[in-house]
Amino acid sequence: MTTGSTAGVGARPWLVARVLEVRRETPTASTLVLDVDGWPGHLAGQHVDVKLTAEDGYSAQRSYSLASAPDGTSRIEIAVQNVSDGEVSPYLVGAVEVGDRFEIRGPVGRWFVWRPSAPTETPSPPVLLVGGGSGIVPLRAMVRAQAAAGSSGGRVPFRVLYSVREPAEVYFADEWAHPPAGVDVTTLYTRRAPTGSRRPLGRITIEDLDAHGWPAEFEPRCYICGPTSFVDTVADMLVERGHAPANIRTERFGPS
Repeated sequence: MTTGSTAGVGARPWLVARVLEVRRETPTASTLVLDVDGWPGHLAGQHVDVKLTAEDGYSAQRSYSLASAPDGTSRIEIAVQNVSDGEVSPYLVGAVEVGDRFEIRGPVGRWFVWRPSAPTETPSPPVLLVGGGSGIVPLRAMVRAQAAAGSSGGRVPFRVLYSVREPAEVYFADEWAHPPAGVDVTTLYTRRAPTGSRRPLGRITIEDLDAHGWPAEFEPRCYICGPTSFVDTVADMLVERGHAPANIRTERFGPS
C-alpha cells in the first residue's frame, strides 16, 4: 500500500491566491474557488499548503486537498472543514470573502494521484474511491478528472464509496446525486440516514466493499482517504479480499 508523499514541496514558491467564490458545502465546511497567479497546474489527488499572515507578522499554515480537476487554467478549488480551535480553518470557513487574498504553495504530493490514460496508452484499470468524511475532497477531484477526460481517457469506470455521519455532512451532494457517466456513487451513513435508506447505520464493512466495490480479479486502482483508523480499516479489508497492496494508495486526512 502506498501513502501520499509531500516530497518536493520545498521547491515550490508561495503564490498569491484571490478568492473568486465561496460555496457552503455543509454547516461547517466550505469550498473556496481561487485564482492563483502563476499556478503551475496539478494532478487530481494533490494538495496545497495555505498560509495566513496577521498584521503583526505571525503566520500559520495548513494543508488542504484540491477539490478541482486540472483544467490548464489558474483557477483551483479547495474544500475546508472548520476546526473550532484551529488557526486557519475558522477564517477560511467563517470569515473569508470574495476578493480576499492569501498565500498558497503547491501542488504537493506525487503518489496519491490519478491521471487519465492518453489515447495511445493502454486504458487505465477501473478505479475504486473510498472516502471518509472530508476525505472525499481529493477523490472528488479524481471524479472530475474522469469526467473531463471523457471518451479520450477511455471512460474509465469509477466506483465511489462515501462514508459520512449524516446527510447534512455530505460534501458535493448535488454532484453525487447526478454523477458523471461511468461513475457509480454509494453513500454509507454511520449515525443518521435519509428516509428510505435500506442499509443499516454503521461504519463501512467488508460487505459494503463486496457489494459496491470492484472484485480483486479486476485489479482496480484503489484510493482511500479519511481519518487514519478509517483508512487502515478499509485497506486491510481490501487486502483480505485479495487486492494487491501495490494497487492500494492511501492518504490520511484530518486536522493538524
